[in-house]
Amino acid sequence: MNRMLATALPALKLVPIAALLALAACGAKAPEPPAAAAGTPVRVTPATSGPARAPIGASGLVANEDEMRLSFKTGGIIRRIAVTEGTAVRKGQVLAELELTEINAQYEQARQGALKAQRDLERGERLNADQVISVEALQNLRTQAAVARAASEAARFNLGYSSIVAPQDGRVLRRLAEERELVPPGQPVLLFGGSGRGQVVHVGLADREVVQVGVGDAAQVRLDAYPGRVFEASVREIAAAADPRSGLFPVEVRIVPQAGATPASGMVARVEILPSAAPGGSLTRVPIAAVVEGRGDAAAVFVVDRGVARKRAVRVAFIAGTEAALASGLAVGEPVVTEGALYLEDGDKVRVLPTVAPAAAVPDATPAWARRG
Repeated sequence: MNRMLATALPALKLVPIAALLALAACGAKAPEPPAAAAGTPVRVTPATSGPARAPIGASGLVANEDEMRLSFKTGGIIRRIAVTEGTAVRKGQVLAELELTEINAQYEQARQGALKAQRDLERGERLNADQVISVEALQNLRTQAAVARAASEAARFNLGYSSIVAPQDGRVLRRLAEERELVPPGQPVLLFGGSGRGQVVHVGLADREVVQVGVGDAAQVRLDAYPGRVFEASVREIAAAADPRSGLFPVEVRIVPQAGATPASGMVARVEILPSAAPGGSLTRVPIAAVVEGRGDAAAVFVVDRGVARKRAVRVAFIAGTEAALASGLAVGEPVVTEGALYLEDGDKVRVLPTVAPAAAVPDATPAWARRG
């Protein structure tokens, strides 16, 4: 009897615990299934159309189109440099002068020699008329007079170029010498930039690139000094021979002036030229952020179709700035995902967020030619 009670006791103890659990379950609310996801938030933009030509990128230095190195015709000691770097000057203004003591003496010596030769010639003509000297002697006197006059003209010319004057309105970019320095003939003293025709960028292109470029081709220039600004430009000159030091062909790109922005000589510029000799036509373009799973020229984008993301295989022709030009796989105007594409799978539901206008967007500093590889 005692053994039977001992066996039944644990079972009796479990009855109130089970009853309590049952009562608690009746009072609690049954959990509801999770609500259906509203979709992955994304932003989209329509695909656009652009030229089917890959831009040619290069870096160069800004310079004034009328930039020249000014020097003295004759050598000597610099007496005065009347300007400093950055000084704005007017046409005809005296910029620098040499000590003229020696140059004036040389001119006076040549002038007196010419006068003496002329007097000798006049006396010889009278003597020849009186048949005192021969015709040959008279011809020698004429030659001596002509040589003396030429020497006098040369000395006068050198005296006139013993000072440097501004050839046009402009600005002194650099002083390459200082007062009291002894400079030989032709050594640059001032780097001068004219203000009449604006600024250019000097770049170098490889042979496979220069054959695609023509004078007048459109270009774009970006400068670190003016972030977010794009300067329109055009190709002005193309060298017919390569620079032997670099092996590149010099090309000059002229910048179209913009209000409130005057690039200074020496600024580093990034140039993209749209070559006219490249194939024509147009290609579909999308922001680089829309391209996913790129491998070589094969990639993919996500297109939004009635709230569902559809993965689309595309072929990339080239990268231009912050855009990818697509050779196939996407039509102009189709909405592609630009933000949130990395979190999507084919067939995912999406929730399109409103487009936010960028504030003072700064372009990608990497030149297109560096990204194409």
